[in-house]
Amino acid sequence: MEWGSAVLRGRIRDLSANGAFIELPDPLWIGAGFTARLELGGPVQIDCFVRRVEPGRGMGVSVNVARPENRERFQELVERLSQVVPPGAK
Repeated sequence: MEWGSAVLRGRIRDLSANGAFIELPDPLWIGAGFTARLELGGPVQIDCFVRRVEPGRGMGVSVNVARPENRERFQELVERLSQVVPPGAK
């Protein structure tokens, strides 16, 4: 994640077409905006805005994929993930 001149590393959980939860020990504050880069066979940039904070755990963000070439790859990822059945689920 790029936030100003800082680069932060987090782990994405619960990704959807409109948002995600990013696990990060020191999350940003509600309203903060940043650019995240996902590695999907090449980088895909998404613009994120913090909507919810869980101190010590992470933050819920809304996402926007501005570039058309990134939008298609991001949507394909979300569709693939929506078809994955978690272990132990039936």
